[in-house]
Amino acid sequence: MQYFLTLERFLRFLKQNPQYGPPMIAGSAGVLLVLVFVGYWFHKYWYLLLKSLTRNLLRTGLSALAVFVLAIVVTLVWTILVVLDVVMTEKAKDFKAIVTERWQVPSRMPIAYAPSLKEGAASKPGDLKPDDNMSWQFYGGTLDPEKRTWENTLFFFAMEADKIIPMMDDLENLNPVYVKRLMENKQGAILGRERLKRLNKGIGDRFTVVSMSHKGIDLEFEIVGEFPAGRYDSSAVMNGNYLVDAMDAYPTTHNGAKHPMADKSLGLVWFKVPDSDAFSKVAEQIMSSSLYTSPAVKVETASSGIASFLEPYKDLLWGLKWLLVPALLVTMALIVANAISISVRERRTEMAVLKVIGFTPGRILGLVLGEAFLVGGASGLLSAAVLYGAIHVGMGGFPFQIAFFPKFDIYVDSLWWGFLFGTITSLAGSIVPAWSARTIKVSEVFAKVA
Repeated sequence: MQYFLTLERFLRFLKQNPQYGPPMIAGSAGVLLVLVFVGYWFHKYWYLLLKSLTRNLLRTGLSALAVFVLAIVVTLVWTILVVLDVVMTEKAKDFKAIVTERWQVPSRMPIAYAPSLKEGAASKPGDLKPDDNMSWQFYGGTLDPEKRTWENTLFFFAMEADKIIPMMDDLENLNPVYVKRLMENKQGAILGRERLKRLNKGIGDRFTVVSMSHKGIDLEFEIVGEFPAGRYDSSAVMNGNYLVDAMDAYPTTHNGAKHPMADKSLGLVWFKVPDSDAFSKVAEQIMSSSLYTSPAVKVETASSGIASFLEPYKDLLWGLKWLLVPALLVTMALIVANAISISVRERRTEMAVLKVIGFTPGRILGLVLGEAFLVGGASGLLSAAVLYGAIHVGMGGFPFQIAFFPKFDIYVDSLWWGFLFGTITSLAGSIVPAWSARTIKVSEVFAKVA
């Protein structure tokens, strides 16, 4: 399911298709001019709309508050769905693929697989190599084995330091100085802000991790940097060569015996190719190679791999999409419908007078719908602005753990999402009372007054 177009997607589309830029700009300018013209032509009616809304400030305020609160909840939920949709959507270009063990989760492959997998198993003239690549190992442990807690437990992605920025998503703003330090210092580590807070550590601090994932390989680290706020707040990255060297040195202190994880330390291999055809070619090279039989491997696009990681959350996401969001939108529409219905019943005489002085049924219908538009649109836009300021500017994302997503930031697009949610639901809820106002019969109203 594709959700609303985000500004990021729109800008990416224009970058890839610059020929559509001028027509889109001209079309947007034309729509804006039409809206300005309509607003000016009907400017006399804005006074009537505002006067009607201020007739009962308490009822108008409560209706606006209800839309405000519900629009916040809908926007938060929609943000989660949009982010997950983006990461699970195939890209037309710059494909990322992931290689894992075929028959086991978590993936456990020999580290010897890494060099050839990163080259796409290219071994013959004409074979295609990926544009970029990286390998992942996983290392976890605790700073206090006697009293292990969530706060002193640490889980690392072990990878090539120079691949962090080009291969990992949403790290364009990572300070390159931190990456350089990690490349030069094999014991270096880059941690997220939330993880640093839980450990009560900062850049320059040193600590020792007693391993739980690689028993007997306890490593000392120095914090050389921190990730930007957001997606990687709870993450930690170490230099992959540090773990490989420790595994290689293990037999020298254990009578020549290899570590139990020696042949299953590699978790994932990522590679990047220009398009789907290149992905198919590289995937075929890997799957047909005799180098990866024990254990066998599988190749899938990054979006497919992420989707499999999110499989345990399938029911939750389904409930958010098809139960919670529709229920909130219906609730918003009912609240507005109730408020507008009460207002119309109280103003039947006023509507009759307007008809007597020349207002057509269509204009009366427009006035009632206009009231709903103002209440819903203004409340939705205000709720989105408050939410964006509080979550994006103030908190750097709101904590809602789903798989490896510890936080979800708010798109700037939430400003028009909130406006749209508030407007559509308010207009939908006001259709029945607006039609009731349109069909008021002047003779019946004045007969009752007389």
